[in-house]
Amino acid sequence: MSRTRGGSGPDTKAVIKVLPSIDDVPAAAWDACAAPDPATLNPFLLHAFLKALETSGSVGGRSGWVPQHLVLENAAGDVLGVAPAYAKTHSQGEYIFDHGWADAFERAGGNYYPKLQLAVPFTPVPGRRLLVPEGPDAEHHEALLAGGAAELTRRQGWSSAHVTFMSEGEWQRLGALGYLQRTGKQYHWANAGYTTYDDFLGTLASRKRKALRKERTQALSPGIEIEWIGGEDITEAHWDAFYAFYMDTGSRKWGRPYLNRRFFSLLGESMADKCLLVMAKRAGRTIAGALNMVGGDCIYGRYWGCTENHPSLHFEVCYHQAIDYAIAHKLSRVEAGAQGDHKLARGYAPVAVYSAHYIADAGFRRAVDRFLVDERLQMEEIREALAGATPFRRGPLQQVEAPEEQD
Repeated sequence: MSRTRGGSGPDTKAVIKVLPSIDDVPAAAWDACAAPDPATLNPFLLHAFLKALETSGSVGGRSGWVPQHLVLENAAGDVLGVAPAYAKTHSQGEYIFDHGWADAFERAGGNYYPKLQLAVPFTPVPGRRLLVPEGPDAEHHEALLAGGAAELTRRQGWSSAHVTFMSEGEWQRLGALGYLQRTGKQYHWANAGYTTYDDFLGTLASRKRKALRKERTQALSPGIEIEWIGGEDITEAHWDAFYAFYMDTGSRKWGRPYLNRRFFSLLGESMADKCLLVMAKRAGRTIAGALNMVGGDCIYGRYWGCTENHPSLHFEVCYHQAIDYAIAHKLSRVEAGAQGDHKLARGYAPVAVYSAHYIADAGFRRAVDRFLVDERLQMEEIREALAGATPFRRGPLQQVEAPEEQD
């Protein structure tokens, strides 16, 4: 699809293209929109990550994720903005659930699928979704992309367009453009200037502090050792071991894991500097592991699995080690993925996540809008209740002073 829109400045005749492959967009042009500032880089929005998904066949083909990337260009062919977008034939791998909407629409005689999804597949990581560089025309270009998603939905006869795990600013602006607004929750850990894990523990209530110390001791007590492996130190043997863990967890939780083995090799080839494997060994054999991605000021926990079950090992490998890494590397936060109220006891606090939805059918749009009014209120109440149940003795963002003998 191409679309001409009026505007001011150099994009007076801006065109939105819908491209069936991330390879149709030069990597440098995509990344200039997705990651203009290394300090806030989100690795999942990079061209290399999306390319690894497509090249491996984890998306495209019969996966139910058909690339429909939106690219905004001016009359000279310069890229002004991009959005990762997919035609979906199901609601799997999204983590913001609309199965109830699909059931209701189809019981009323409609076809909910295909739909348009602006998202990073299988990745519940918050971040921008309408990727435009900063500048005086940024919001205008963002609005053009949002309008392009809605028009593509209408032209194709699809039921809806969904922008998931977007930034709060985008959510507010798309709400003003008529998109329906939805909220949810995740758990993130915030680094309040800690220099050691004990600094962090010092902010917890005594009983909670003792429980976490006991948990970490229990996890490693069978003679388990933890190793951090990143960058060029990650070998194909490491990916082989991790993939076995991923398959075990994915088969139990989803029935069919979303990512194939080739994806991880491609990720290692193109983004090894942003990968961190946390591997657990016992008696010289790797028995568990977690994949994290590092970008900007954050470490993102992604996948976990094991071939031996040991008490508390999951918590150690996924949550405590991520905190250790963030403290050691002076990262401001840990984002540990979707769901999981058990993260609360380990110092991960509830935060809001945002999505926006364009519903083509007017009657169905009104019904979803009424539902979301109530759901947003419920989610706010849930987040407030959970925030009051954190293990902190004092506010988790309170600055912790380092000992005087340290810099």
